This record gives sequence, structure tokens and C-alpha cells, in this order.
Amino acid sequence: MDSLKLPEFTLMGIMLSETTNENEQAMKDCGALWQRFEKESIYSQIPDKLSDDVYAVYYAYQGDHTQPYSYFIGCKVRDTAETPIGLHKIQVPSDTYLKKTASGKMPDCVANAWREIWKSDLGRAYHFDFEVYDQRSQDWEAAEGDVFLSIR
Repeated sequence: MDSLKLPEFTLMGIMLSETTNENEQAMKDCGALWQRFEKESIYSQIPDKLSDDVYAVYYAYQGDHTQPYSYFIGCKVRDTAETPIGLHKIQVPSDTYLKKTASGKMPDCVANAWREIWKSDLGRAYHFDFEVYDQRSQDWEAAEGDVFLSIR
């Protein structure tokens, strides 16, 4: 995994104020948020997008990955972008991240990447972690997506 320092950026989209990995609740909650993102065409409602990439962000951790946290799906936008009713903006702070690329069939490859991450000792900071879905993730049979983990 590569370590890199990323600058602060702003995202706009929809959020889940709290979920947990206990009893696989997050799989249900986050899956439902993705369904809402697609069904309500949230992507097309986001103004001033800086790219076509979609971000899924894990933040506001109340401990490690076994404790409650918040979840967000959206796109990178200008800091000055006006937020339409029903959408939210978050700032992902500048931080040092480890980058892991998940490859394979979606969404299994990303779930498998997280299982590997949870079993490893990477010195995670549990600040803001995120996935980036770009052109490489369009073919769900042979997809790639990047997972960024904040580290100490």
C-alpha cells in the first residue's frame, strides 16, 4: 500500500449520521444509502462537481471500526458550491493516507478489501477513510476502486 499526504477537499452528497459494523448493520445501512443515491439520482443534483468520481466516506468514528461511525456518499465540489435542499457538504481534512486498490467483481472486491484491512495492523487513525469510484469501477465484473485510510 502506498502512503500519501492529501490536501483538504469538499464533498457534497447524502449522509448516514450513524451506523455500526455490529451484526453487519453497516452493510444494510450503507447499501440502502447507495440505493437512495442511485434511485433519487443524487449524482445529477450535485452542482459544481470537480470530477465524475463518486466518494464513499467513513468518518466521525466513535473508536475503531467496531464502533459507530458516520457514512457519506457524494462528489468533490468547490468549497463555494451552494448546497441544494436535501444534500449535505463535508470537509475531508488534509491527512496522511494509505491507499489500497480493490480489484474484481463489485461490490465484493471492496468488501473483501475492507475485511483484509480490518485484520491488519496498519496504524489507522480513524479520522476520515474513503473509497473513490472512478472510470475503473464502471464495469462491475472487472472493477477497481481505491480505498484511502487515514493513518497515524
